[in-house]
Amino acid sequence: MATDVGDNRGVAQNDSDIWRMTPLGAGQEVGRSCHLLEFKGKKIILDCGIHPGMSGFSGLPYIDNCDPASIDLLLITHFHLDHAGALPWFLQKTTFKGRVFMTHATKAIYRWLLSDYIKVSNISTENQMYSEADLEDSMDRIETINFHEQKSVSGIQFWCYHAGHVLGAAMFMIEIAGVRVLYTGDYSREEDRHLMAAEIPAITPDVLITESTYGTHIHEPREERESRFTSKVQEIVERGGRCLIPVFALGRAQELLLILDDYWASHPELHEIPIYYASSLAKKCMSVYQTYSNAMNENIQRQLNIRNPFQFRHISNLKGMDNFDDVGPSVVMASPGMMQSGLSRELFETWCPDRLNGCIIAGYCVEGTLAKQILSEPKEITATSGLKLELKMSVDYISFSAHADYRQCSEFVRAMKPPHVILVHGEANEMGRLKSALNREYEDDADVSIQIHNPKNLESVQLCFRGEKMAKVMGNLALKKRKQDEVLSGVLIKRNFNYHIVTPEDLPSHTNLSTSVITQRLSVYFTAPIHVLKFHLEQVADQVKPITLPDDTEGLSVFNSVYVVKKEKVVLVEWQASMANDLYAETVVSIILRVQADPHARKVTNTQIRQSGRAVVYKERLQKMLTGMFGQDSITRKFGTSIKKEEDEEVDEEFHLKVADCDVIVNWKTRVVKCDSNAALQEQISSSVNLLYGAVMPIQTA
Repeated sequence: MATDVGDNRGVAQNDSDIWRMTPLGAGQEVGRSCHLLEFKGKKIILDCGIHPGMSGFSGLPYIDNCDPASIDLLLITHFHLDHAGALPWFLQKTTFKGRVFMTHATKAIYRWLLSDYIKVSNISTENQMYSEADLEDSMDRIETINFHEQKSVSGIQFWCYHAGHVLGAAMFMIEIAGVRVLYTGDYSREEDRHLMAAEIPAITPDVLITESTYGTHIHEPREERESRFTSKVQEIVERGGRCLIPVFALGRAQELLLILDDYWASHPELHEIPIYYASSLAKKCMSVYQTYSNAMNENIQRQLNIRNPFQFRHISNLKGMDNFDDVGPSVVMASPGMMQSGLSRELFETWCPDRLNGCIIAGYCVEGTLAKQILSEPKEITATSGLKLELKMSVDYISFSAHADYRQCSEFVRAMKPPHVILVHGEANEMGRLKSALNREYEDDADVSIQIHNPKNLESVQLCFRGEKMAKVMGNLALKKRKQDEVLSGVLIKRNFNYHIVTPEDLPSHTNLSTSVITQRLSVYFTAPIHVLKFHLEQVADQVKPITLPDDTEGLSVFNSVYVVKKEKVVLVEWQASMANDLYAETVVSIILRVQADPHARKVTNTQIRQSGRAVVYKERLQKMLTGMFGQDSITRKFGTSIKKEEDEEVDEEFHLKVADCDVIVNWKTRVVKCDSNAALQEQISSSVNLLYGAVMPIQTA
């Protein structure tokens, strides 16, 4: 059960019960996704991206607000720069020593995508966050995870699901101490030409952290979107213009390439117009897509049995402007998608003054980027050189962004029904509208209670999870069926956030621990005979037994656990160390010291020694107590009366009382009192008998 920390109305809380999530980026903004989770002393970072609208160190997440050395785990959902662009810097330039995971496809593409980013970013050497060498070194620290494979790091359990969006994109389910969190990263519930839709986990999380990129917007149907896109491309080239489609090297680019190649194949009149995929990563990208075809949808896998759909018939690769013969109409897909720099920016600045040309923005655009700026149709733009350029080319926005829209987000939340939803990766206004819309959906639903949170960067969401601690009985303790409220004795083991109870003998089987026995020996100066010591020990212990060692040395066993041996003027005390045995040994040693120090204690008469210990004293005092309570005439048969008059007399353990016409039977040995006609009298006598026994008799050994 989770509650907002602020809603506990003064209830005292253990800080380890506080679950905390802090956006270090992508809090009421799109870009530099990076979220810090803290619970039960564990710390996790989800994604580590850069802001596409900023350059250099200003685009980093707010890592200064956490200690990288304290982070246990870092999970990367996919390869896009706004989710993984800061990873080489974080791994190589900070004190982070934890482990980092991503899927196989993400790791393969991450290497090439960030290498390209280093080359095309217009940043001076001193302002570069990391170098090619840093990127190469970071690869050795990255571990991979398969979809649905469960991993464990420092007590943190996690596994991942398909997220759609791009090849290798994953949603991570994280479990700490029984509390589950699902982080979607960027996801899409719509299957397209090559990617499967995001999965809906069968497990309901306690907290859902989900993107809110499109707020309450709803994407147009895929068929309509594709038709509008191909028609617009055809319109531009047929009027004699160049069509620029800014895309990221990987992701939506492959989807658009499949659409264009298929469209060109069915329109012979367009075969003379070239389509270029302008990316230095083109060939490497295609090899990755062919390698990880198993992560794509069934449509692609069926086509692969016939031919490779990524070996395009009407599309050529273009490495750079030096290889581009810019004559006549053409279609060029160039990176990066938001035109901050690189080939897409260079082509845009070359083509924007000509009204025959056109630019189609096919993905989401972040505030502060050129792609976002031209959507407002300004009359001029500022080139990278600082010059002002007229913007006469047509600009159209046809979203192929593989982010969840409102319908997908709403259906996903309804399928999961998490108690808490945290919105990230969305502009403040869009995020606010989505939060209001989701709240309206559930305000009249009495069966579903969902709290929606939309924190800013560095604004923590704190929830309290107070779960019951449960320990499982294992090993020999589990062989016997246990009863309710039965007291168990064993060793409590805490392994991560799980508790087990085992016997000490079972420790090596269930842990890396082993058991050992410590035998303690103590020598004490003692000059009195051993039988004198035995007499004094019998006053406090019910089990004092004579023992004889192989060398005929006499000794005593006390409490069945402490052994005392007399050698000349020294007494050797030996026992196996334990909490109980240490107390017994301390008692024995104190008696030895008292007898040795007190001359009167060593003067024990033979008559005293012959008496059968404290039992005789107890019986005498019990008889006096009952006589004093009920009178001499109340005792009808005294204990100690012989039942048989033979050589070996059997002494009656019971005696009878007659109290106010009630018959009472007292067993001095078992201390059981019976009085069928008067329960109150039975309870009174039983209490007195036990109090006297506790005061007179020696300590009983368990």
